[in-house]
Amino acid sequence: MNKTPYEAQQFANMLADSLVGFTYFDTYIAPTFVALDRVREAISSSNIKLAAQNMYFEDSGAFTGEISPKMLKELDVSAVILGHSERRKIFGETDELINKKVKKALNDGFVPIFCVGETLEERQKGLTFAVVEKQIREGFYGLSKEQAQQVVIAYEPVWAIGTGVVATPQQAQQVHEFIRQLIAKMYDEETTNRIRILYGGSVTPENFFGLFIKKDIDGALVGGASLKESFVQLAKIMDKIITK
Repeated sequence: MNKTPYEAQQFANMLADSLVGFTYFDTYIAPTFVALDRVREAISSSNIKLAAQNMYFEDSGAFTGEISPKMLKELDVSAVILGHSERRKIFGETDELINKKVKKALNDGFVPIFCVGETLEERQKGLTFAVVEKQIREGFYGLSKEQAQQVVIAYEPVWAIGTGVVATPQQAQQVHEFIRQLIAKMYDEETTNRIRILYGGSVTPENFFGLFIKKDIDGALVGGASLKESFVQLAKIMDKIITK
């Protein structure tokens, strides 16, 4: 919940100008709902794609305050962030609800950016893998192999979000590797090789390189750093690694 529509548009204009030529990876930005239309205009001639921060699983109806897939489609949104830790913790979203959203997103042609991750208490109790496995199994419930391959998983340890504390590259890689092995068990090797897994949690230009060079980390779900010009620095780091 940052940036007014005007502020978001100005920032998107800067990003569109700064990220020209970065075509070897996907860049999505997910402004607040009221800024989607203005941001869409700002990035219309760039390689940047538009994402939404959330989505309900019905097209319309008596769901006051919610945003439907039909509304997002009309604004050229191509991806939706689902199951973010703040949605889970603050707004009480359950695995069952998030699963409905994932299915609806896939059925309506969106890329679901599906978030999973453990709290500090859960990590201290040694429950990281158990928590992540439950979230993935329930979030992917009922998805075919073809559908699963279209989901982008974002591992975001809750204890590292907005705290300035970041998981070490080794900690992040360990969980990403676990997720790949889990997807292979649930589906097959082809699916686990195709699926993209992002790391989210206090990502900055200072720590991004060490994270991204790990075998199973495909990119980042960027929070606070996406509100500043450091987002451009992250893109430049990504470009150097991919094209070197």
